[in-house]
Amino acid sequence: MNDLTAPEKKFRPEIEGTRALAAILVAVYHIWIGTVSGGVDVFFIVSGFLITTSLVLKMDRDGGIRVGHFYAGLLRRLLPISLIVLMTTGIASILLLPQLLWNQTASELIASLFYFQNWQLAFDSVDYLAQNNEASPFQHYWALSLQGQFYLIWPLVILFGYALARRLLHTPPRLTLLMVFLIVFAASLAYSVHLTAVNQPWAYFNSFARVWEFAMGGILALTIAMVRLPKMVSFFAGWLGVGIIAFTGTLLPVADVFPGYAALLPTSGALLVMIAAQSPSAFGAATILGSRVFTYLGSISYGFYLWHWPLFIFYLRYTGTDQPSLLAGLAIIVASAFLSHVSTRIVEAPFRRMQPQKHLKRITWSLSAMATPVLLLAGGWLLTIHLIQSDGSFATDTHPGALAIHNGLLVPENVDPIPSTIDIENDIPAFYSEPECYTSSYAPEVVSCSYGETEDADLRIAMVGGSHVGHWFTPMVEIAERHHIEIELYNKDACRFTTSDFDGRLTESCLEWNEDIIDVLNESDPDMIFTTANVAGGRVVHAGYIDQWRQLEHETPVFAIRDNPRMPANIPLCLEEQGEEACTPTRNSVLSDVDPWENTEEPIPDHTFYADLSEYFCDDDWCYPVIGNVVVYRDEHHISDTYAKTLTEPLEEHILEALDHFSLMPDED
Repeated sequence: MNDLTAPEKKFRPEIEGTRALAAILVAVYHIWIGTVSGGVDVFFIVSGFLITTSLVLKMDRDGGIRVGHFYAGLLRRLLPISLIVLMTTGIASILLLPQLLWNQTASELIASLFYFQNWQLAFDSVDYLAQNNEASPFQHYWALSLQGQFYLIWPLVILFGYALARRLLHTPPRLTLLMVFLIVFAASLAYSVHLTAVNQPWAYFNSFARVWEFAMGGILALTIAMVRLPKMVSFFAGWLGVGIIAFTGTLLPVADVFPGYAALLPTSGALLVMIAAQSPSAFGAATILGSRVFTYLGSISYGFYLWHWPLFIFYLRYTGTDQPSLLAGLAIIVASAFLSHVSTRIVEAPFRRMQPQKHLKRITWSLSAMATPVLLLAGGWLLTIHLIQSDGSFATDTHPGALAIHNGLLVPENVDPIPSTIDIENDIPAFYSEPECYTSSYAPEVVSCSYGETEDADLRIAMVGGSHVGHWFTPMVEIAERHHIEIELYNKDACRFTTSDFDGRLTESCLEWNEDIIDVLNESDPDMIFTTANVAGGRVVHAGYIDQWRQLEHETPVFAIRDNPRMPANIPLCLEEQGEEACTPTRNSVLSDVDPWENTEEPIPDHTFYADLSEYFCDDDWCYPVIGNVVVYRDEHHISDTYAKTLTEPLEEHILEALDHFSLMPDED
């Protein structure tokens, strides 16, 4: 059996031009279109093609891969500019970003430095508490992290393929390696399609759902010598590939449907360009992309990609705009190209002249010397955050919160509100530290945990719903401990206790969870259910809520609390950047002036009790971000846990009134 033709190692100018095109598209889509282009998928194909070509030739020439030299050669190309951008961006972040974003940004700096940023973003994408994170200036390092992980494993895959061919199967090595690549490609693509269908945000950053793109480049490297198109076919194929690469981001909502089947579009475009280059023509895509201008841009495309994103993010934060003007966007692109040119010549070029075979120690020590300050910066930043965070305790005489309204307390002036912006990100109910006690956004199973009086309770109250039920958890547990009540928490991220998705915000797993929770509640038969009566700011009690309450076989009493207002901005961020007055909306802009309970045409079951605590968020004219020197919200619509604690007494009055209404009042000692 004949082996495949060995890949030819030569400079392919159309690849440099393709890199340039992809990098420019990434920046253009980020800056002006406000989405992603699929350009990074082109990078992955090119990387798989080039690294496979290099490694296969090493195997054929030397009989093996000197792994240490290979990694040193990669790091001398990848790390110098990357470390400079990390250091520069880290310092700028400390100086320019609000403290609210420090913890996230410092963590992403560490993740980027150690090439696991894609996993950091993957976990954040399915973490309900982190899904509203602001875009950080290090976010784009996810693609580099994924690429670095590929570079780590691909030499091992190739060594395995050759060992399989030579020692076990006794088959042609390159042909055997092609079979290995095809298996990797098929397995990863199948996994990617499945995962994209069930949990797309997780799939987007998942390394295993992306390996097929690199494998596709490897397959092309082993087979491209066999592909020769007629010049006319090559001409059209090349320009078709360019068109696919350029317009994927406008044809598809890349951020919502990738990777999966959809990522075959830009990757196929890159394949067409490289295959067409085998039969170049005067005005073919490969000829244009291989021109001097495009090859130069391709030579600085790596640095351009690294620089453009932090410049873009810092521009948005400095100007307070959502999108740059045409002129400002062009300035960001020109500045990125300039910084890339300078850093490529001054920082990267000296490392490229070092040969791993001759300068291994020099490369290692030089890169270590560059990485150390970045590590110290990130470590010192995280330590500083830890030192200035509080322990969460506070005095109600200086920070009465809702008690200032409930008890008519005098609120001291010139007192800093709590939680501080450095603390408020973690000012959340305690059950979030117990993942086994709540259900994530993408899981349908019903789980629960018990709190309060769990040994000898007089009553059981089930708290059922999503985070807008969950942020009442802390005062409810305190009430439960005072009155010998057991709290059963049935919480699912981004979900409501309803039979219908009336505003298109709920996942399939949420609706499945709602079907199952009814069976659980009917079997458990708690004494009362605590849930929300409406959606934040909503004018009615939606039919889906009422239908769910009616399905309770024992007509279990339902304590339905009116949802809190949804503010127009992230309150902690707004307070830090603009001040309290600018963050105080009018009441009628965030809270319906019509009581949802009175505005609902469908009959509400008799076994429901309505509670409205809106007076602790708004007066007749305004809804406040800070009440009683306590920050009310930890984002746009979730109550801070500190403010929730100060709502214990007002909520307790309503709970006791409901228990009395349903003749459930427990005996007091």
